[in-house]
Amino acid sequence: MKKNIGAMMACSALFAGLLSGCSGKETENGPANSAATDPAAKPAEVLTEIPLPIVKEPFTINYWRANDAKLTASMEGFADNKAYQKKAELTGIEAKFTHPPLGQQKDQFNLLIATKELPDVIYYNWADAVGGPEKMIEDGRIIRLNELIDQYAPNLKKIIDSDPEVRKQITLDDGTIYMFPLLKLDALKLNATSGLIMRKDWLDQLGLSVPTNIDEWYTVLKAFKEKDPNGNGKQDELPFTGNWGPGNLTKLHDLAPAFGVIGGFQITGDKVEFGPIQPGYKDFLETMSKWYAEGLIDPEIMTNDGKAFDYKVTNNLAGAYQGGVFSGMGKYFNLMREDNPDFNLTGVPSPVAPDGTAYAAFNMNNKVLTYGEAITSGADEDKLKYIVQWMDFNYSPEGHDLFNFGIEGESYVKEGDVVKFTDTIFKNPQGLTYDQALASYALSIMDGPIDQDSKYLDALLIDEGQKQANVSWMTQSSDLTLPPIRLTTDEASQVTSIMSQINTYLNETMTAIINGQKPISEFDKMVDTIKGMGIEEAVKAHQAAYERYQAK
Repeated sequence: MKKNIGAMMACSALFAGLLSGCSGKETENGPANSAATDPAAKPAEVLTEIPLPIVKEPFTINYWRANDAKLTASMEGFADNKAYQKKAELTGIEAKFTHPPLGQQKDQFNLLIATKELPDVIYYNWADAVGGPEKMIEDGRIIRLNELIDQYAPNLKKIIDSDPEVRKQITLDDGTIYMFPLLKLDALKLNATSGLIMRKDWLDQLGLSVPTNIDEWYTVLKAFKEKDPNGNGKQDELPFTGNWGPGNLTKLHDLAPAFGVIGGFQITGDKVEFGPIQPGYKDFLETMSKWYAEGLIDPEIMTNDGKAFDYKVTNNLAGAYQGGVFSGMGKYFNLMREDNPDFNLTGVPSPVAPDGTAYAAFNMNNKVLTYGEAITSGADEDKLKYIVQWMDFNYSPEGHDLFNFGIEGESYVKEGDVVKFTDTIFKNPQGLTYDQALASYALSIMDGPIDQDSKYLDALLIDEGQKQANVSWMTQSSDLTLPPIRLTTDEASQVTSIMSQINTYLNETMTAIINGQKPISEFDKMVDTIKGMGIEEAVKAHQAAYERYQAK
């Protein structure tokens, strides 16, 4: 009969049980550790590298994770991904993937986690789990991995031991490690892949420089509106647009750092604050309201869907917007290359705040993301150490290249230290875009349990505008943004209750002020209302979490 982690937790030798099972019997893949039952036995060996194959008798891991639209352009799911197929060949362990319908992963995760029959491994954005991973561990849904990593995951352990920031960010406040995460050790470069984007050819045509502060932004957007940079003789340009709907203007928060605030919790020195009730936020709302009234902000910005936004960019209507270096730049370079060879985009750092700093709207220094794979309490205890080795393979030198770049000689080649993707990626014979093609080979273009390598980024940034954008966005400061703090289960429950009301009210009110339905004088009432909804308690919880993080 299959033994699960719930039963194993009852073993008196808890950590020894976690590593080897509660008995010393022979398992189907090799001898179990007998140290838990025989005091004279030697301690189990600590691995220094992952043996290949990991097991002599192949077995299958039941693995749940959301699918990715880039992958499903040519494949059914991650089982068809060439890196996972190669991994199965090398390790002797195959993953049987279950994917919820695209866009339904949150609802399906909540249903899954409430069942008795759990898969062996779940890959998820654990920030979206109700109560966070703390609650998942407390409820016995996923397990603590520290001891398993110490013994059977030499590659991830090496990364954790060599980087204090990784250790702080990967552990919960009590020191628990619960997942094999998406890592971005070259954090600044890898996180600087989205930001404000502007038509460089329009700037050049009008003799304008890239704006550096909010007044220069106004000058540029006004010129885009009035001086016909698309050359069609009409005043149809949309100086600032976006693809954000439905029904609110919260993504204009990308411009809020110009006023020394962000659209959520922020840090000033060592003090946590809520940006939308700070004085700078009133200046932000007043400026956005002025821009909206003067037609500098697309009046359809709240209702644009992907097709509408694509139309506006490719028909030379969009002057500036927020987007990613691939979906917001590379996509349009490719679409416009033949029809309009003069089409050019540039990345623009956040406008400098009154103190002269260009602040990022999100923390660009995070090395450990909230995405990762956890082992559930439904996993067979006799196979735990093999599952952990299989997971750790991704962080080994061979696994690192495999999951970042794909199959050498097929999807990429190496020229010294430089990685170059082949025509299989850039001129895919199936007609796939380069991101879709790479998704069929590797995880780096999506997300997954890997140490993402910035060489993949360098290899994909083929247009000068993309390269320049990455460099420009790297100049932004993360000093306003909180590090990856952890709320306790009680704090998370309290904050979720408070913020669900506040965020709804804030979105409605800021939208009404910006589009002119309410005057800027409503700001003081908005601040009082948000305070009355309990924001000070939410700030207090974030402050406590910040102090715990700093004390790690």
